[in-house]
Amino acid sequence: MMQHSILYNEQTFYKQFIDDLLHAKHEVIIESPFITSNRMETLSPIFETLLAKEIEITLVTKYPGEHDEEFFRDQATEEILSCVEMGVNVQFVDGLHRKTAIIDREILYEGSLNILSQNNSREIMRRIDDKDEARKLLKFLKVF
Repeated sequence: MMQHSILYNEQTFYKQFIDDLLHAKHEVIIESPFITSNRMETLSPIFETLLAKEIEITLVTKYPGEHDEEFFRDQATEEILSCVEMGVNVQFVDGLHRKTAIIDREILYEGSLNILSQNNSREIMRRIDDKDEARKLLKFLKVF
């Protein structure tokens, strides 16, 4: 099977990612070390839509206490609690720095962009539409 891979930057990523989220059928897994209220303003309504369709969402992040600044610790804590309240599964990994997403175990994203917090930085994300690669990443991550 031919692997289909496309590169995105911080300006082009979210349009495609949100489209992929809205077409999810079963499951969304997102690894993002940082979570900010600004970014979650956009993503929370989408998560609510997915949960209403009984699509499982798992967010993997680092413990809020690992953030250096109180401002980011407080935002992460608040957003994590909101996610849990809406029905999102949240898992914590010490020292997490990976930035990945897997949708329906078919589409994967990997790169430097913190999906749940990106704001003013220059980033890259690769979208790979390949079931085998998605399964390899899940196995590699050893989280799920």
